Amino acid sequence: MSKVLIIGGGIVGLTSAYYLQKKGYEVTVLDKGDITDNCSFGNAGMIVPSHFVPLAAPGMIKQGIRWMFNSKSPFYVRPSLNANLINWGLKFMKHATAKHVSQSAEPLRDLSLLSKKLYEDLAKEPDFNFGLTSNGILAFYKTEKAGEEEAHLAARAIELGLDMAVLSANECRALQPGLKLDVLGAVHYHCDAHLYPTKLMNALLGYLTENGVKIERGKEVDQIKVAGNRITKVFTGIQAWEADQYVIATGSWSPAVAKMADINISLMPGKGYSFMEAEPQNRLTIPALLCEARVAITPMNGQIRYGGTMELDKINNRINMQRVKGIVESVPAYFPDLKPALPAEKDIWYGFRPSSPDGLPYIGRSEKRDNLIIATGHGMMGLSLGPATGLLVSQIVAGTATDLKLEPFAVSR
Repeated sequence: MSKVLIIGGGIVGLTSAYYLQKKGYEVTVLDKGDITDNCSFGNAGMIVPSHFVPLAAPGMIKQGIRWMFNSKSPFYVRPSLNANLINWGLKFMKHATAKHVSQSAEPLRDLSLLSKKLYEDLAKEPDFNFGLTSNGILAFYKTEKAGEEEAHLAARAIELGLDMAVLSANECRALQPGLKLDVLGAVHYHCDAHLYPTKLMNALLGYLTENGVKIERGKEVDQIKVAGNRITKVFTGIQAWEADQYVIATGSWSPAVAKMADINISLMPGKGYSFMEAEPQNRLTIPALLCEARVAITPMNGQIRYGGTMELDKINNRINMQRVKGIVESVPAYFPDLKPALPAEKDIWYGFRPSSPDGLPYIGRSEKRDNLIIATGHGMMGLSLGPATGLLVSQIVAGTATDLKLEPFAVSR
């Protein structure tokens, strides 16, 4: 039986393991932590075919510069002479064009729609009850400018075959009757869905463990042995791991892991924050995106998860309370009934979104190492794009035709 070693136990690593196990491979997953601390547990739980516009888009540089002078803003780049950040920034600027946005739309749409279908299939499996709900997402706006931007996005989405509708303020209130709304309107992303990430990850871990996949926690890869154009061994301390094929799915840690195999990946960690509050009345039934504030609000298991911000910096364990305060203060401006308290530091989750400079993930076989597949760089859409990426990884490993063209996601691009 052919062996596959997956480095990284987030949603991409675990879904890769799921589809590889289904194909009959002997799979081992190594994770540097206990798995419960990764991005896949703390995110907003949104499945977003609506998000076909990459982060690298016209206007983002100008907007980003404005936001840098506001400590509560949703996007921040910590000024640094870090060579990786400078290199990433130059590539980002090169890709922030209308042409790039146009070229990226269909690949991102197709990856998202495949993932959504796979989530629907997964939800039908025994013991995979993870709260999948397909009532869409409401993107609320308070200003005419944001409304025009959302209307333009909706028109492009409809051209791409995605189901969206522009709503008036009254139509929004009819969909969320239990809550006061102070908005001009919203776009209802009918094509989107949401789930409870903790239940999903636990279901995946349970299935994999019961079906022979080895999940090795607390195993941080610190050395990769290479012979010719192949990886021969991976080390976690003095322990060596051997396989026929290897997968790097370590999110924001991927550049450091790949570097051990002499491979460069352009990626920056974008720190995001989230926290939970009880909502026993279940007044919020459809997840919300607050357009101007860039905040995501998702009902989960009798609670509400609030999340947001994108802080590009080196990986660190700082919690910037001003950024969290920005999330807290933005909510009542849209939902006067929702007044989340500023959480204590111990109740704030943070994670690092692996952000590629062009806003598309890296999914493919390495040109330099024949038996290495890289699956990372999903930015804020890791959970949304996880199953599709995992399926594609399993098809790349098997050498079979892939469900989607891989050129837009090529590691060497």
